[in-house]
Amino acid sequence: MAAVILKKGEGRLLKSGGAWVFDNEIAKVEGAFLNGGIVEVRDFDGYPLGKGYINTRSKIRVRILTRKMEEEIDSAFFRRRLQAAWDYRKRTVDTSSCRIVFGEADFLPGITIDKYEDVLVVEALTLGIDRYKEEIVDLLKEILLKDGIRIRGVYERSDAKERTKEGLERIKGFIGDKFDPVVQIKENGVSYTVDVKDGQKTGFFLDQKYNRRAIQPIAKGAEEVLDCFTHTGSFALNAAYAGAGHVVGVDASASACQMARHNAELNGFQNVEFQTADVLKLLPKLKEEGKQYDLLILDPPAFAKSRANVRNAAKGYKKINRQGMELVRDGGYFATCSCSRFMTRELFEKMLRQAAREAHVRLKQVEYRTQSPDHPILWTNEDSFYLKFYIFQIVRE
Repeated sequence: MAAVILKKGEGRLLKSGGAWVFDNEIAKVEGAFLNGGIVEVRDFDGYPLGKGYINTRSKIRVRILTRKMEEEIDSAFFRRRLQAAWDYRKRTVDTSSCRIVFGEADFLPGITIDKYEDVLVVEALTLGIDRYKEEIVDLLKEILLKDGIRIRGVYERSDAKERTKEGLERIKGFIGDKFDPVVQIKENGVSYTVDVKDGQKTGFFLDQKYNRRAIQPIAKGAEEVLDCFTHTGSFALNAAYAGAGHVVGVDASASACQMARHNAELNGFQNVEFQTADVLKLLPKLKEEGKQYDLLILDPPAFAKSRANVRNAAKGYKKINRQGMELVRDGGYFATCSCSRFMTRELFEKMLRQAAREAHVRLKQVEYRTQSPDHPILWTNEDSFYLKFYIFQIVRE
């Protein structure tokens, strides 16, 4: 087995519990290897640091799979990792629909697997893990079957741009037999239709599961609710389910709004409607009209897609948050979030304070939340912490 030897003084991220070795940290590679193959990683003095897969096309040259040099990367290894991931979900979340594997946070870098009732959706982003994805899927199906869960189909959504950095094509399609990729799920009492083939990401944003539930008690009795960037209507539908008087969901995507309307009909909700509109243009228009809401929800896409554009993204976040705060009546409630890992909690809170000052309101925090536990935050992997979610009461005094 080839050995990757680090430069003296390098590998700080790896030694502090991380899973990545970058190209500029490597002094040399001893022995022959193939891209995507398993290699050992050793410090400059030969001290063993772990084993992982290598790809010379990626700046992240090696992704660590195990710290145990004696551990073989074989079927038994992947079974142990998958069983541990599933056991964790059974203890922490509603597993009817959940993320079963969350890459590095489950010590399986490069792969994500979501479960929607009896369907799995797989996203493989790296060359090393791509070689094992079908074996991983088969093992996971066996593990789930032991708990009486029979998977009727698997769909691959490996169509993210990240694959190109690994020298891989962006692909999507069935793994195994074809099946109906439209799945009906139920979460927090609300039913949804999920299109795992053509929906965003893997079909549905499972990471907001308990944040959606958190707005239910606040939406109960609210006369007017506005859900911005509603996508397929999830926050709006939770507000309607809780008993809000009138709920409006807004999204720029006509197809997303159409799916949201379908989901409202699926639940029999009469108190919710959806509008196709640009939220950035709609909010100032609503202010001009004198609109006021008892609850306003902002769930925008990731404005900060890299560290380089965090400053510009912060300006965009501040603008929409200020506009949102201005539309909430005195004593009303405001829910806001960021799904960008580059927009840290500290930066997000700084932005919110600035937005509140400009909107001439004070924020009384109800609660702060992050992503659902099936998207675990591994403290030695900063990239696993990305979602920040706040609920505030707006005070105008």
